[in-house]
Amino acid sequence: MTRARLPSAAFAGSADDTEAAFYDAMQHGDVEAMMACWADEDDIVCVHPDGPRLAGGPAIRAAYEALFAAGPVRVSAHRLRRIESLTCVVHGVVERIEVLTDQGPRAARILATNVYHKTAQGWRLVVHHTSVDRVGHGDAPEVPGRPPTLH
Repeated sequence: MTRARLPSAAFAGSADDTEAAFYDAMQHGDVEAMMACWADEDDIVCVHPDGPRLAGGPAIRAAYEALFAAGPVRVSAHRLRRIESLTCVVHGVVERIEVLTDQGPRAARILATNVYHKTAQGWRLVVHHTSVDRVGHGDAPEVPGRPPTLH
């Protein structure tokens, strides 16, 4: 049985370009553009805040279709930290998501890790893992030269 291939988008050639396209797709609620950012692999993984681990393109697509059914997501990524190698780039970002509550608009902070692999089609997302910033580290100023706290 052959599986359906994910659509491929042409990015300018860097993981940063793929990440920009990923967040642009969220802001426009465009599931096709979103899925074009992902690698065409069975083992791609997405974890939304407090959600289950989604593995594979069909499960990830279904989650974004459900998310976008309520409209585009007003999100922006800040405070990028990156680790790069020849074929893998890891971005740690703080996402700022604007949500409408009964008290009016509010901003939520989400901690995200995005992992990109270089494929024949260019840089593609293989992992998007997010969690709610429950302790406020997304708002804390970074201290240059200070070693990170390990767990």
